[in-house]
Amino acid sequence: MATIDKRVYPNGSTSYRARTRLKGFPPESASFARLTEAKIWAASRESAQREGRYVTIGAAKRHTLADLIARYERDVLPCKPRNARNQRQQLRWWSEQLGNCRLSDLSATEIAECRDYLLKVPMANGKRRSNSTAVRYLAVLSHALSVAMREWNWVDDNPCRKVTKPKEPRGRVRFLDDAERNRLLESCRLSMSALLYPIVVLALSTGMRKGEILNLRWPQVDLVRGHITLHDTKNGDRRGVPLASLARSLLQELHDNRGSDTDLVFPGRVVSKPLEVTKAWTTALAVATIENFRFHDLRHSAASYLVMDGASMAEVGDVLGHKCVQMTKRYAHLATGHTTHIVATMNERIFRDQ
Repeated sequence: MATIDKRVYPNGSTSYRARTRLKGFPPESASFARLTEAKIWAASRESAQREGRYVTIGAAKRHTLADLIARYERDVLPCKPRNARNQRQQLRWWSEQLGNCRLSDLSATEIAECRDYLLKVPMANGKRRSNSTAVRYLAVLSHALSVAMREWNWVDDNPCRKVTKPKEPRGRVRFLDDAERNRLLESCRLSMSALLYPIVVLALSTGMRKGEILNLRWPQVDLVRGHITLHDTKNGDRRGVPLASLARSLLQELHDNRGSDTDLVFPGRVVSKPLEVTKAWTTALAVATIENFRFHDLRHSAASYLVMDGASMAEVGDVLGHKCVQMTKRYAHLATGHTTHIVATMNERIFRDQ
């Protein structure tokens, strides 16, 4: 049961000392300037103890944010190899800013101040970080604090939850119109890199990411059923990709003429490594006179074509392997033909007798 003692000092000021003594837990105490704060603290500590959310104040006082980040880098980051490099750099930035802060003293206010500093102060190259970058910095810190709260019992709350994330811009949707697509495919067909054309066709046909295509291996490709299996995707899930039409024919041709020294579908000069296509891709864009277009925009193009052909948002999300529906909704405005038909059908039915 918690007890609260009032103290009056010679200068007339008052403080309230709250103490908790619950069976099975060590006694704890803290002082506050206001009685209300003391009652809230005592109630929250006892509630945490009863509900199994108890974290000793000593653990939060003993460890700093730098300690937390060091343990996270050692124990958690190795399980996230895809993002480990960027997240390690982001975490070390947080360690530089707040590493000496004890976890018991870490607050949303301090984190928010660092967020603002992150956005306002230019990097070494003179550029400022974008809102999207700041969101990534906050996300990795938040995850580290959540792990410390759920698994290590170092903190009883994650102050990042109270910090407002900067608003990110809408996702880019740049896709090829029919004329651009024809010019690009023709320039890729004539490229000095014989593999660029099938690579670009595969990207447009399936919406696969650049890394998924270049690291593709023949055991993942089922030419009989027309199916590709991706084991290592960006979101960590296994994904099946339908293989059809021209892309299937081109892969069949590559399979029939492949060597036996590698199982990479698109090997580089060193056959054990994937092909490097940056130079050939840049040249193909220039020959086709296409501007403001990245390789990843081939994925946007594939999604856009699916939507304009009447595919639902759920179907597009399945093809692209989106976990979040918001990622797919960026293409919703392209479905005007499909939605126009739906609205016209509805109006025909409800107003037919008018």
